[in-house]
Amino acid sequence: MTELYPLLMLPAFDPRPWGTMDLSPIYPNYKCQEKIGEAWLTGDDCKVNNGPLAGQSLAQLSTRFGRELVGSAARDPKRFPLLLKFLFPEEKLSVQVHPDDEMARQVGQPWGKTECWYVASAQPGAQIALGLKPGVSRLQLEQAIHSKRAEDLLNWINISSGDMIYVAGGTVHTLGPGSILVETQQQSDTTYRLYDYGRPRELHLKEGLAAVKERTASGKVLRPAPGKVNGQNNRQESLVAAPYFVVDTFELKESKNFRTRDKSGKDSVQIMVAVEGCGVVEAPGMEPVTLAKGDAVIVPASVGEFSVRPQWTVEFLKAYVPGESLPEPVTKL
Repeated sequence: MTELYPLLMLPAFDPRPWGTMDLSPIYPNYKCQEKIGEAWLTGDDCKVNNGPLAGQSLAQLSTRFGRELVGSAARDPKRFPLLLKFLFPEEKLSVQVHPDDEMARQVGQPWGKTECWYVASAQPGAQIALGLKPGVSRLQLEQAIHSKRAEDLLNWINISSGDMIYVAGGTVHTLGPGSILVETQQQSDTTYRLYDYGRPRELHLKEGLAAVKERTASGKVLRPAPGKVNGQNNRQESLVAAPYFVVDTFELKESKNFRTRDKSGKDSVQIMVAVEGCGVVEAPGMEPVTLAKGDAVIVPASVGEFSVRPQWTVEFLKAYVPGESLPEPVTKL
């Protein structure tokens, strides 16, 4: 009998100079003492907030439980595979790049940082910058950084609530103000800042320029139309299916059953992040866990089967590691 059960995570609020003092759209009860840019939900150091394992970090639990927690689809049995977090940009982030797997291994990291952003909300005119404009070379980017016009060479695109953005490792990018995003990424915190608008933070030009790819598969993910599940009252939509993660969104008005094993036969830890409403995560023989807006609940792979029962209605993202090899998604800028 496993000691694991559905885990309610304690958000870790991370101050950033581009963040906000107002988290009320997601965390109405959190009072900021400084600008908060990110709320980490499943980082290595994030801690469990319920049951006998309360106070334990995901790094500790991954080392202790291995594939019981992370599942057979994860690349490393002793490392939690995916980091999910909220982003709250009130000013522009630095122009930055994350390495892909190949570049990360060259500097001693186990893997790179490919990520995706779900736009939970966006004000009119909110934008992101994603990749170099066609024909722009790394050398031209380097020259533009030194002349303080790096953002002129990037693809700026408008974003709206409900968009899913795929950001492959090696893609130069930044966020503008006016949105709230849910990020899903490989478990890595390797970021190379290329340009930071004069803010007094370290830049990483040598490593960053080496990691930049002139062309990538990054962009807005082209998705099928949402489908109904369990009759006409529940809605499911595939947001992105990619080599490192699959993310779907659900809007439930009736209880829905889930499994930790996908059609490949491999199982994976399941991570749910609520963006609206409230529900209850239930698994046979285990204490129920409330999933409310801003919460993340982790269902260990060994749990096998579980359900989410809405308290009137709940909308959440569900992320996991695919058991089969998937291509990069189809995108557009």
